[in-house]
Amino acid sequence: MIYETIISTVDTQGNVHVTPFGISMQDDFVVISPYKPSKTLENILATEHAVMNLTDDVRVFAGALTRQHAWTLLPATNITGFRLADTLVHKELKLVKVLDDALRPQLFLETVHEEQHQAFSGFNRAQAAVIELAVLVSRLTRLPMEKITQDINYLTIAIEKTAGPRELEAWGWLIEAVNNHQAAMNGENLA
Repeated sequence: MIYETIISTVDTQGNVHVTPFGISMQDDFVVISPYKPSKTLENILATEHAVMNLTDDVRVFAGALTRQHAWTLLPATNITGFRLADTLVHKELKLVKVLDDALRPQLFLETVHEEQHQAFSGFNRAQAAVIELAVLVSRLTRLPMEKITQDINYLTIAIEKTAGPRELEAWGWLIEAVNNHQAAMNGENLA
């Protein structure tokens, strides 16, 4: 099972990188499989730490992909790193094992500290739709535009029926990213 989270890492100079990340659990380890190359992979290999944030604010998922800074960070408690200020739970992680792969190595991380900050009220359909669109946006260069358009048409139903202001804002950022990608593709085809 894949869980959609926000992973924050720092590089060796302390610069923070925040990104949506699907993780899995194996035994008691958090397992992430970043594509090569990736800033998340580079940072975890360099510092051996990361913070996993569990949030229901889908603007963070959309904002990280579209460069809309929709969050505030606070220092992690027990590791060098940062967590989202507005998160339900954060887990501070330490790298314990790497299974290398040419495309997507598996990083096994153990939880060294965990804090619950807010209760989880559940997702509405619009939040799930935004997360699905965020996954599509993260794969714009890997998926056919026809597939993305079909999925957007379906996901729009949940947005129209159940979205609140935060979901509408996040949805707008992601749709703009898709439109910009499509325009760039069309411009390349015309040249």
